Amino acid sequence: MILHSLLLNYRNQPRRVRVFLPPRPSKRLLILFDGQNIFEDHGSYAGGWHTHEVVAGLPKTVDQPLVVALDHGHHHRNRELWADLPYLLDFLLHPLLPTLRDRWDFAGPVTLGGASLGGLAALAGHFRYPEIFGAALCISPSFWFDQGAIFRELPSRPLGKVYIDVGRKEGRLMYPMALRMVEELQRRSFGEEELLWRPDKRGRHNEAHWRRRLPKALKFLFRREKKVSPEGGP
Repeated sequence: MILHSLLLNYRNQPRRVRVFLPPRPSKRLLILFDGQNIFEDHGSYAGGWHTHEVVAGLPKTVDQPLVVALDHGHHHRNRELWADLPYLLDFLLHPLLPTLRDRWDFAGPVTLGGASLGGLAALAGHFRYPEIFGAALCISPSFWFDQGAIFRELPSRPLGKVYIDVGRKEGRLMYPMALRMVEELQRRSFGEEELLWRPDKRGRHNEAHWRRRLPKALKFLFRREKKVSPEGGP
């Protein structure tokens, strides 16, 4: 695994960002919160996501995105992923995305992702900046946080692809709030092309289970669209 490491200024403090270039790179970009958990096992409660291995193993029908792992702010994590999320999204918009664009070639909307509060932040970023963050990967998202404030940000129509999963063996509010979000999005015309809902009967709230569910999420979000000829044929 070859990772490129960057240090960028976030609110007057250095913040580590690591970038994985896949063996079959596309022009697509995946930004994941809680970067300490995204690759190796070190520093994770139940092991890392091994995202580099998952991306490298994607079939040819799925684009391999550039993977960007943004470290969290340790004891500031909860606040920065919700109350201070506007600052964090501003950081992604500038300087992170321009820096990445200067060094690596990518095009089109960015997929924003994370687990737990990271999944909540990813969906909020998609809702707030759909022209930039065109898809959201929400693994075990904490939609209950701040009394379900995310439900006040629901769009009136689909903005891009959204993946949502949750384990039935997670906290008391995790499954019902995730199901509520899915039903709200479906009422807003999110269909099978825009929304993948994946409840997990044996899922728990830790990295080992998130790592297990990641491949299907990436196959949905980065599946290559079939090209249609001007005559309407394949």
